[in-house]
Amino acid sequence: MKTGEVSALDRAFLCLEQGAAPMHLGAVAVFAPRRPVQPQTLAEVLAERAQQIPRLRLRVRSSWFPPGHARWEELPDFRARDHVHTHQLPSPGGREELAVLVAELNALPLDLSRPLWELHVITGLDGARFTVLVKLHHALTDGCGAVEAGLGLLDGFTPDWAPRQTMSPADPLLDAAWRAVGMLSRPRRLLADALSAAGDLPGTLQQTVGIASSVVRNMRLPAPDSPLHARASAARRVALVPIERRDVRRIRARHGGTTNDIALTVLTGALRRWLDTRGHPLDGLTVRALIPVNQRPPGKSRDDNNRLSGYLCDLPVGEPDPTTRLRMVRAAMDRNKSAGPLRGPGAFPVLAGRVPPLVHRFAASLAGHGAGLLFDTVITNVPLPDLPVTLDGAPLRELYPLAPLAAGHALSIAVTQYRTTVHIGVQANRCAVSDLEKLSEALPHAVAELDDLDS
Repeated sequence: MKTGEVSALDRAFLCLEQGAAPMHLGAVAVFAPRRPVQPQTLAEVLAERAQQIPRLRLRVRSSWFPPGHARWEELPDFRARDHVHTHQLPSPGGREELAVLVAELNALPLDLSRPLWELHVITGLDGARFTVLVKLHHALTDGCGAVEAGLGLLDGFTPDWAPRQTMSPADPLLDAAWRAVGMLSRPRRLLADALSAAGDLPGTLQQTVGIASSVVRNMRLPAPDSPLHARASAARRVALVPIERRDVRRIRARHGGTTNDIALTVLTGALRRWLDTRGHPLDGLTVRALIPVNQRPPGKSRDDNNRLSGYLCDLPVGEPDPTTRLRMVRAAMDRNKSAGPLRGPGAFPVLAGRVPPLVHRFAASLAGHGAGLLFDTVITNVPLPDLPVTLDGAPLRELYPLAPLAAGHALSIAVTQYRTTVHIGVQANRCAVSDLEKLSEALPHAVAELDDLDS
């Protein structure tokens, strides 16, 4: 059994994969059981549920025709248990010890010849807590899809995250013939699709040219001494930082803006404090962040994978006044939103979705190494449903997302709100960022700095 072709954007994520820059998403979920747990029991529960999620049974199979294309294919004799692993921290392990192990596990690339996911059950945390590290390749899903898949692993949720499926021969030659016969048997549909595409072509072409020209105009050489750019390395460090949600709400109520504006301003203040401890010049300094934007239409079928665009936002790290920093961040994000996610240099994922797959195969390395020409770091905000959930009866207490670390970048940052806490997951190039704890310590200081304004 096979499903549809891998989309151009998903193919781009596959082609961007490097040993020192794996392209999987991560999530660190911390649970507080009411009774002692057995790691193997947890692993069996997760494997049983993962086995029922059709999407998690699929691997990528490259196609010889057309060149550069690939299809999703169900793995014969798939065993979800092969993707679930157990680990034990020296007890009692705290957040720092957990972050060390997560960094080691998350740095390892997924096997692209198998279904593109892994689960790691980690026990031994203080308070008898346990953690599940989730790894999902960006070709398999975006952040919203990852949330859907994760819910399917939890108590009380039906794992129905499934793509549309079509039967076709397993042999590549017969497969190509099958598709050709299928197209020839639907001339009216082909004609309708062609006319629709032709009608949209002028607007699409104009939009594509506009994005491409904006990307070129906004490229710049990163400062040679920038701590946010580094030679690619497989070694990682991870920081898991919780912030009280009520503090963010209080800042927003007092100064306005969206929750995302407040989070970006907090991160701007933390970057400023961290760079200052390094003695890095701050005067007039900006850090350009890529802010991914979900383009999935409301109610769209779950068989769709990545539907992404993005904004580029210059964070005013050099501005010493917190009030002015917040105002500048709000203005920058308002300009991005007014222009829309299909305009501007941050919309380059849209271009990737329109490039023929064969081009990705040859241009991916150049594009991956060129990320630093366009932005300095990625800051992504992953939305979560605000409801209590459990795994094998244990309530979920903390959930830290982890964004892929692009080649040449020193930091990636992911943020999510769950229940009473804003969780910040930072992934860093260990060779370039030996002082990640100073950035972690700077985050609550940046919150306090904003919270104390006009108080």
